[in-house]
Amino acid sequence: MAGKGSSGVAGLIIFGNVVIVMAGLALFAETIWATTDPYKVYPILGVTGKDDVFAGGWIAIFCGFSFFLLGIYGILAAVRGSRTMVMLYLILMLIVYIFECASCITSFTHRDYMINSNVILKQMLTYYTDTSTAQGKQLTQVWNRIMLEKNCCGVEGPKNWIDYTSTFRAQYSEEKAPWPYLCCKRDANFLITNEEGCRVGHTDYINTQGCFDHISHAINSYTWGISWFGFAILMWTLLVMLLTMYYYTTL
Repeated sequence: MAGKGSSGVAGLIIFGNVVIVMAGLALFAETIWATTDPYKVYPILGVTGKDDVFAGGWIAIFCGFSFFLLGIYGILAAVRGSRTMVMLYLILMLIVYIFECASCITSFTHRDYMINSNVILKQMLTYYTDTSTAQGKQLTQVWNRIMLEKNCCGVEGPKNWIDYTSTFRAQYSEEKAPWPYLCCKRDANFLITNEEGCRVGHTDYINTQGCFDHISHAINSYTWGISWFGFAILMWTLLVMLLTMYYYTTL
């Protein structure tokens, strides 16, 4: 090994960068999964203008791949004991580190705003069955899919459609449709089991569970992958960078 640096310190740096390489690949894969929106809740975030959870994900994709490449470069720099290579490694790693910090903070802060049932409730009441706007059409499709697939109704339950003024209520009287018929329980063929029983609110024929748990779980899943895993990588990378700075002074 060239240079005057300690071989023991160089070994620790190599080990640290091996972990960064693997963590970078994991972050890259995790954030690609999050940004593809497998739960299909992006429209709910987009309408509120708080879709930066996904913006943080796109930044993290870049950072994950950069950590992978810089980890390999850091191993080569430690093996060769080159001051120039080590300095370049530290500069580039610092730049990626700052971007990853921005990614984690952006995703986490916007998640805090969205994990609020009142925000999602207001959005649902405003846009559900509103066919006059593109946002209304898109959110109606999202809510129809969620209520049908997850056997849930509204944000907190069927009473959301009765207790609050909504676009849906302006179109349908409470006697005719106290809540969307997608709140009704269905059989294996997705046919309503008892429409009249659902209309009167019989618990055997209506889904009483709200959809908020599913939506919050989706947003949390994206955020934990982007932010908390990102924070863990940042903590490890900071230790490796500090060790590399010490190693640089010994070369």
